[in-house]
Amino acid sequence: MRYCTASSAITGLATLAPMSLTIPGFHAVVPAGGAGTRLWPLSRAGHPKFLLDLTGSGRTLLQATVDRLLPLTGAGGVLVVTGARHADAVAAQLPELGAADVLAEPSPRDSMAAIGLAAAVLLERHGEDVVLGSFAADHVIDGTEAFERTVREGVVAARAGHVVTIGIAATGPSTAFGYVRSGASLDLLDAPSVTRAAGFTEKPDAVTATAYLATGEYRWNAGMFIVRARVLLDHLAAQLPTLAAGLGEIAAAWDGPDRGEVLERVWPGLTKIAIDHAIAEPVAAAGGVAVVPGDFTWDDVGDFDSLAQLLASDTLGDEGLALRIDADGAFVVPGSGRTVSVVGLSDAVVVDTPDAVLVTTRAHAQSVKAAVDAWRARGREDLL
Repeated sequence: MRYCTASSAITGLATLAPMSLTIPGFHAVVPAGGAGTRLWPLSRAGHPKFLLDLTGSGRTLLQATVDRLLPLTGAGGVLVVTGARHADAVAAQLPELGAADVLAEPSPRDSMAAIGLAAAVLLERHGEDVVLGSFAADHVIDGTEAFERTVREGVVAARAGHVVTIGIAATGPSTAFGYVRSGASLDLLDAPSVTRAAGFTEKPDAVTATAYLATGEYRWNAGMFIVRARVLLDHLAAQLPTLAAGLGEIAAAWDGPDRGEVLERVWPGLTKIAIDHAIAEPVAAAGGVAVVPGDFTWDDVGDFDSLAQLLASDTLGDEGLALRIDADGAFVVPGSGRTVSVVGLSDAVVVDTPDAVLVTTRAHAQSVKAAVDAWRARGREDLL
């Protein structure tokens, strides 16, 4: 699914701050994890979607994310948190980052550990006033000025002590996303569009989502957060003290000779939990989360239907290899170099790679993960 949003509500904010100037004390954190299983067999555990150029831009999703953030942070202002197996590939794709800017996790412990580790390392390196923004490595965003305005307002609210989430204006009652409800304005002079978050809902059914949108109070929760590192870690200490203590111990050793020993001892015991459940939901219930509207084009590239809508062509790769006859809306990825012909199957999805072929429909694109799970159950780790 592709989600394009536009609003004149933020037009007047252009005078708040010059665009494309770095934000003092602001650092971007890019969690680069997950296997992108709904884009299998293109995306694999060893080479996931954030390392792929899925838009045909010549830049991978990860590279495009960092391109978008560096003008706001400046050199040395972006940290990528990724798995140890992907660290070399991440470093190779991002030569503009230094070795210290890629934090390698020994094993996946979900988004709270990844973002919390980055926050703790930033606190050790830069002190109490550092503000971080967490932005997924595998999203597509268009609208540079609108994105920058959103981040600048979010930083203002974060400096005021709030955990800030970016809410994307919903264009339809999607059941693929969580929703955040906007409450009363926070009346921040330099962040006039920021409101208090009245609560989160995880992937409601279509009837509920339709009712939400009718109120005008709900936006999609895109999983982007802006917060002072100290505020985030203090909330984590209150909610999950053992996890907070473990991350603090690891961060204290990160830039020293004991990193390996401390990681080996502490990391496997860290609680595996998403930041939404660990921080956003309980802190919102206590009134500590704010919403800044993101009125830019956003796409999470969550499945092949989303990818098909994102691309101008119905083929990813050499168009000369794909043939469609009476197959309107069919999406083809001739990744093996063989020709692919689709006859009489509208909205089909055919992904041909050297070792695996996927045939489905755009309506069933969200179910591709089930194929990955089924091959895993058969012991075919080589396909994953």
